[in-house]
Amino acid sequence: MNATHESGAGLAQLFSLEGKVALVTGGSRGLGREMVLAFARAGADVVIASRKLPACEEVAREVEALGRKALPVSAHVGKWEDVDALVETAYAHFGKIDILVNNAGLSPVAPSSEETSEELFDKVVAVNFKGPFRLGSLVGRRMADGDGGSIINISSSGAIFPAPNFGPYAGAKAALNTLAGVFGREYGPNVRVNTISAGPFLTDIAKSWGDDARTGLRSAAGRPGETSEIVTTALYLASSASSFTTSSFIRVDGGLY
Repeated sequence: MNATHESGAGLAQLFSLEGKVALVTGGSRGLGREMVLAFARAGADVVIASRKLPACEEVAREVEALGRKALPVSAHVGKWEDVDALVETAYAHFGKIDILVNNAGLSPVAPSSEETSEELFDKVVAVNFKGPFRLGSLVGRRMADGDGGSIINISSSGAIFPAPNFGPYAGAKAALNTLAGVFGREYGPNVRVNTISAGPFLTDIAKSWGDDARTGLRSAAGRPGETSEIVTTALYLASSASSFTTSSFIRVDGGLY
C-alpha cells in the first residue's frame, strides 16, 4: 500500500479505500463498529469479526446499506483455531485482506493482583495479545507475499498509565505495543504496522462509569472521547495517506496525564 504523494493529489484520493478489503476484530460494537462503517464509507469491503454472530450480521447490514460488501464471522480471537478459521474464511470469500485492525479486547477487573485467577489471566492475555499476534502473523505474511497492506493494533492507555487490578490487561497491551516494531520489520517494506493507543471512549463499557468519569477526565482535552473520534486516525493508518508511517505508536487519548 505504498504511495507517492504527488503534488496536487486530492485528500479524498489519499484517504480512499476503494477496492480494499478490511478485517476488523471486535467490529460489531464500540470503536470497532465505528471503524467498520468509516472504512465502508471510504470504499472498502469489510470482514466483521466478533464472538456474537448476530451482532456482526447487524453491522454487516449497515455496511451493505452503504453500498459495500460485508462478511460477518463469529470468532473468538483468544483461540488460535478460531483465528486460523477466520483468516481462511476471509481469504476464501474476498481473496485478500488489505487492512487488518486488531481491535478486540477484554479488560475485566480483578479483586487484586494476588487474587487474579489463572483462568482470568490466561483469558485476558489470550484476547489482548495472543490473538492479535497470531492474526497479525498470518495476515502479515500473506500481505507481504502479495500486494502489501496495513495492520493496525488497537492498544490502550492502560499500558502506559497502568492501574491496580488491571495488571494482566496492562501487561498484555504493553506486549501488543511491541508488535508494531516486530511485524513492521518482519513484513516490511510493503506492509505497514502501527499502534493506536486509545484512551477512555464513550463506548458501551462507559455506561457503568460514574457521572464524573463520563463528563470529566484528567487529560488535556478534559473529557472522554466520542467513538467517532477514533475514525480519522484509523483512516489515516489504513490508507495511502500514511505511506511513510510504520512501526509507529499514536496516542488517541485526549492527552492523558
